[in-house]
Order: sequence, then structure tokens, then C-alpha cells
Amino acid sequence: MQVIKVHDKEFIPYLPETLIHEKIKELAAQLDKDYQGKKPLFISILNGSFMFSADLFKELSIEAEICFIKLASYKGTKSTGHVITAIGLDTEINNRHVVILEDIIDTGKTLSEFLPQLVNQQPLSLKVAVLLHKPDAMKYPVQIDYCCFTIPNRFVLGYGLDYDGLGRNIREIYQLKDEA
Repeated sequence: MQVIKVHDKEFIPYLPETLIHEKIKELAAQLDKDYQGKKPLFISILNGSFMFSADLFKELSIEAEICFIKLASYKGTKSTGHVITAIGLDTEINNRHVVILEDIIDTGKTLSEFLPQLVNQQPLSLKVAVLLHKPDAMKYPVQIDYCCFTIPNRFVLGYGLDYDGLGRNIREIYQLKDEA
């Protein structure tokens, strides 16, 4: 078993790159079907979802747009409980079909604060697509419409997810060794 060290923590393999890409292709096929002829706007939440969003967008065959927003609520391996908006939404979403792209939903805090802001802008539809969901960590109700993986409440990194800024460039997803 390959163990990697990031900062002061050890991580072990959890989801291989091939499986991640297989699930993303399945999601893209479903989105192509659901949004045929609708030209949806995808809103990718930075920083963590950049790899997921890029790989998903490459697999879509429908006409679609993508924009990026930065929301943060993590410091180290724990949620701070406060959502910080660093880069705002600068695209009009009124009368648009909107799909939020998120890397991971655990407590649901970030999206529970962000989604009402979007609803106020009156999109035609608003859906959430997530790479990873931790249902055991949920504290705030968030409707997840598309999910690639449901995982236990473990700290993970790689494929865009980080631990204090490092590990985003790892091609697979690793889990904290102490939690395995």
C-alpha cells in the first residue's frame, strides 16, 4: 500500500483515477440527457472542484457555459463553520438552467448559505452535482441532484481536494491513514 505524506499527516489510496473518470463520464452522459437543448450554466466552486469541473466539462456534448466562484469554509482538516466568499458570481443566472459543481459536500454549510443567494436570482432550474458526498457529516440540508461517490466521514485529499493547500495535484483520491 502506497502511503503519502502531506504536511504532518499520512494518507493511503482511496479512489483510483480510473474509477473517478469512469464516474465522471457517467455523470456527463446523464447531464447530456437531462439538459439536451437547454444550454445550462455550470458554476464551479473553487478551489477544490477545478479538476472535477474540467474533466466533467470535457465529457459533455451539450452546449453549455461554465463560470467559477470561490467559497471556502475549511482550515486544515476541519470546517471553520464560516463561509467565506472570495470571488463573486459575475454571470447573470436569471432564466437560466444552473448546475452547481462541487468537489465535496460534507456538513452542507457552504451550499446551504450559497444556494439561497442563487434562488433569489430566479434561475429556471438549480441543481447540484458533486464528486463526493459524506452523508454522515451532513448538518445542513442540501439537495444533491447528481453524485459520483458517497463516502464515509473521512478526510480525503487529491484530485483537487487539499490539506492546508497541498495535495490538490494528486491524480487519485487518498484518505487520512488514521481514519482508515
